[in-house]
Amino acid sequence: MRRGISVAAVVGVLALTATACGGGDDSGSDGSKAASDPGSVSGTVTWWDTSDATNEAPAFKKLVAAFEEKYPKIKVEYVNVPFDQAQQKFKTAASTGKGAPDVLRSDVGWTPGFAQLGYLKDLTGTPALDKSEDFLQGPLKNAAYQGKTYGVPQVTDTLGLLYNKELFQKAGIDKPPANWKEVKEAAAKIKDKTGAAGIGLSPDSYYSLPFLYGENSDMVDAGKKKITISNAASRKGIETAVDLVTSGAAPKPAGTDGYNVLKTDFKNGKLAMLIDGPWATKEIFGGDAYKSRDNLGIAPVPAGSTGTAGAPVGGHNLVVYAGSKNFDASYLFTKFMTEAAQQESVSTAIGVLPTRKSAYTKDVLADPVRNSFYMALDKAHPRPPIPQGGDLFTVYLQHYTKILTLKEEPKAGLDATAKAWQSALLKDYGIEE
Repeated sequence: MRRGISVAAVVGVLALTATACGGGDDSGSDGSKAASDPGSVSGTVTWWDTSDATNEAPAFKKLVAAFEEKYPKIKVEYVNVPFDQAQQKFKTAASTGKGAPDVLRSDVGWTPGFAQLGYLKDLTGTPALDKSEDFLQGPLKNAAYQGKTYGVPQVTDTLGLLYNKELFQKAGIDKPPANWKEVKEAAAKIKDKTGAAGIGLSPDSYYSLPFLYGENSDMVDAGKKKITISNAASRKGIETAVDLVTSGAAPKPAGTDGYNVLKTDFKNGKLAMLIDGPWATKEIFGGDAYKSRDNLGIAPVPAGSTGTAGAPVGGHNLVVYAGSKNFDASYLFTKFMTEAAQQESVSTAIGVLPTRKSAYTKDVLADPVRNSFYMALDKAHPRPPIPQGGDLFTVYLQHYTKILTLKEEPKAGLDATAKAWQSALLKDYGIEE
């Protein structure tokens, strides 16, 4: 899962040069007590929850209370950490050995990098990773690094085209656009017939990925060790996004908090289309335009000029800090929070997608929103399987925001991004022209 990131919160790209802190001796803390006598486990678990504090966190807090009721000897210190601050905050705490949580809700893109640095406990074979065969393969792969599993998938997601059915009907549009050309045409009709704006494009660089995938490109080619963000195909994809803005099909996003501004306009009927994920729907249904939930349409992200459509696989893992002083309690907490019953509960409460097959019950799939995104997961595009994956977005965010707000030309911004990645993160990669 990704949310809008404030440019002001980004200091710059950070090289992966930190060294792992001394996590202590694991002997006697291999989870045997959590497996054989969980009721006897005691102590405190600090959990950094990176979910949205307003729309998602309350559902997770209820699960925390249920866990403490089941395990009365274990206390959970709950801390909600803003998503855009959590990655660097955890790195700082883990590298210094001061203040790191026992359990972190980690974006799937962060997990390999944290594992490479030695900040995470290998959960392979521990009670934390219970019934691994029940997890969807995509999320489970996103929790692994070099053959070991360092996270337990908690939620998964992908992006889709959200649209206002009423505005489409008023504009005489009988089906959602299948490609970016049709998006542009639909936006013009909607503006003419209803006065509403066309499509919202978040300035968060994560939301640029469908434009890359639509041209059969990506940020990097890990197999060939090539940086592909600035090659001809990627540039064409980003130029497509810019064309939607310059043509008026998409309003120029705000440079600061642009994502939330667009979401507010969409939920109140001022914007007809939005590229977003299932995590956004709870807030959207609170808007004036969606008092009738049936007014929200969900379709696959539009295709690029190649005819290919794709959106990234996102989501979050629960990871255990390698320097935790209470592995047994951390394992039990991680296991509980990722069990099918808890995943089903949170899914029905706030709309996020489970990572366990058994959590896709009739109640979960009965909702058209969850069902639509669940079906979209089959065609979702995997993230680059590299430890630097989470860090790639840091410098890219600065340039993509400038590009989409028309302050920087696509070629210049993408070239600068590629050079920065090669200099700080991917020194053994070449840059594909």
